[in-house]
Amino acid sequence: MKYFSLLLLAFFLLSNIGTAQESNFELEDFYSDNPKLDHKVDSIFNALSQKQRIAQMIISCTGELGKPEATVKKLAEDDIIGGVVFLKGSKQTHTKTINELNAISEKNKTLPLIFSMDAEPSLFASRIKGAQDVGKTIDIKTHAQSDEVVHTINKELKEIGVHHNFAPVLDISPSNEAIKSRSYGNNKDSVINLANRFIKCTQDGGIIATAKHFPGHGLVKGDTHKQSVYIDGPLQEIDNYKPIIADGVLSIMIAHITVINNDTFGTNGLPSSCSRRIITDLLKDGMCFEGIIISDALNIMKAVTILDNAPLLASKAGCDMILMPQNEEKTMNSILAEIKTDKDYYEQVVSSVKKILRLKICAGMM
Repeated sequence: MKYFSLLLLAFFLLSNIGTAQESNFELEDFYSDNPKLDHKVDSIFNALSQKQRIAQMIISCTGELGKPEATVKKLAEDDIIGGVVFLKGSKQTHTKTINELNAISEKNKTLPLIFSMDAEPSLFASRIKGAQDVGKTIDIKTHAQSDEVVHTINKELKEIGVHHNFAPVLDISPSNEAIKSRSYGNNKDSVINLANRFIKCTQDGGIIATAKHFPGHGLVKGDTHKQSVYIDGPLQEIDNYKPIIADGVLSIMIAHITVINNDTFGTNGLPSSCSRRIITDLLKDGMCFEGIIISDALNIMKAVTILDNAPLLASKAGCDMILMPQNEEKTMNSILAEIKTDKDYYEQVVSSVKKILRLKICAGMM
């Protein structure tokens, strides 16, 4: 571990030699054909141990309803995680925890953690207690309204130290039990237009945006927090994602929705978050999405906690980031064991890790 940490330190020192223009990248560079960026990603990747690489894929959680701060700090000290999502809490508490986690990374000379939050308009005030209430997503009707909301959210996230916003919701119905007012409404064109505006403004402001919940949570019955939920027949909401992908959204979150009665994209009883048909065949290969794919939370939702080793299934299906596994160390060890015997999966993991490193560089974290 110390050997690889020294290699990382040496790389960071060398990477600071040269002009600022040569070493600085922005979010808009993520999809670019840029040999300097490719070289930087490869250099960092090659300096990491196998364990440190896999850690980049694992996202833990803290805040109210999350894991205790002490637990997450230990995971950071042991280099088992690559990021943390912050659940409900005060701005002061979130900021303090992020500063302490950053200090651990600096002390141990390990890669910085990526910090994320479900800062959708409808959830924003509950995720950061005391923050300005920006209203509900369903009430946003114009670009001007959306821009004002995004500027407020981005400002708060940057002040806390959060890089990655798990928003906006692209589901088209406000009547679903799990979605409700988190949707932009029932009109497909309006939903796409407003979600795309939210994404553009978010990413122009230096925060990573996330479209969710693929392949569509608006037209189903039930709540995946409580039970398995089904898309019965055709995938009616996937077209929502085509313009979003074309316009450069950096990440997409996969729902724990099972697809039945669909010969092409049926998930064989698995949730979409663990289905290779949905993630790799449809989203990556069929829709040409080359950004970061994130599973929905894997720790409490009944649709996945009933599975044996859902985090490994989600990774093998094509998820780059494994969000909130019940046991981060078990997740790491499962992936480590699997890549030793499955060459194709090993190459997929390499691709996932390099995408995450590229995102961290373009987010100004390294």
